[in-house]
Amino acid sequence: MFELLGLSPGLFALFVGFGFMVGVFFGFFGMGGSFLVTPALLILGYPTPVAIGSSMAFVFGTAVIATLKHHDAGQVDYRLGALMFVGITVGIELGSRLVFGLEVLGIASVVVGVAYVLLLAAIGILFTRSAMNDEAEGNGTKEGGDETNGGGDEANGGGDEANGGGDEVGSDGAAGDVPDEDIPEIARKIKSYRVPPMMALADGSEASLWTISGVGGGVGLISGFLGVGGGFVRMPAIYYVIGTPLAAAVGTSLFGGLMSGAVGAFTYGRAGVIDIGIVTALLLGSSLGARIGSGATAYVDEDDVTIYFGLMLLAASLAVALGEVSRWLSMPVLDRISFVLLIGSALFVCAVILYHGALAVRERRDVAPSA
Repeated sequence: MFELLGLSPGLFALFVGFGFMVGVFFGFFGMGGSFLVTPALLILGYPTPVAIGSSMAFVFGTAVIATLKHHDAGQVDYRLGALMFVGITVGIELGSRLVFGLEVLGIASVVVGVAYVLLLAAIGILFTRSAMNDEAEGNGTKEGGDETNGGGDEANGGGDEANGGGDEVGSDGAAGDVPDEDIPEIARKIKSYRVPPMMALADGSEASLWTISGVGGGVGLISGFLGVGGGFVRMPAIYYVIGTPLAAAVGTSLFGGLMSGAVGAFTYGRAGVIDIGIVTALLLGSSLGARIGSGATAYVDEDDVTIYFGLMLLAASLAVALGEVSRWLSMPVLDRISFVLLIGSALFVCAVILYHGALAVRERRDVAPSA
């Protein structure tokens, strides 16, 4: 049978299409992709080291494409990314050693699968709840007369609040010129604890080097162990823990994915477990998807899509769980259901992003002639 880089034409086309969806997520959310690739390869029966190593190599290629797009928009904090690099490198090395150790014991697939189920479920719940809370707060702000536009003790008027209070985050440069509403409350709380050395960020705020190193190390460990760029953990960590505005968190997360992907690909490449055919097919699709996803950030309100992304993560968690149950009970039908659920949920969210993007572009074109 005719093969493309060791893959059948059908499988090659499947990976190209899957890569396109992953690229859209990577470009739009600053995450997205690798956390789907590794489970998909595991469900298809690839050995755990091959699935993880191929995913890491793919992450590197996709991150290069998407980072360049966000660089053009000035949304990458290279200083923050560089500060996280040491922690990422150490974490990936520890994570990869753990995987190879578990592979020797014959339990790598089970442990990695269970870890995926728990982590995807946790991040999915976080995104879904955050999106629902943001929507509720948005509705409340429109109705409440005592909110930010009216209350004398709120953000615009209170002497002890973000704009005036000497003890708050914005008083001594901790938040710089960044409005408080651009940074989550939990991040403002963390940044209020000024543990030296403090490092200046591109947005004018400061963060403790200990916080930055901790985020880098944790993301690196997850990347090396699960074969992901860590974006679905790294971007929320940069936003909710380090406390950068969302646009900068997305761009910087992509830059971090570039670095972690490079280190991970090198680490697993030394062991010869990267499938070049899979990586090539995925990159062919993602090279287009990443640019479309990055471009969509200028047109699509992320709040319109975030809740769907959170639900997709929950669906992915269920898909991985079904794959593990299938392996334990030797029920191939569950593998097929798992794969359809994984691909279907990703396809749905990708379609939502493209739909909202197309609507926004159309509306702008309709407004332009009349203007």
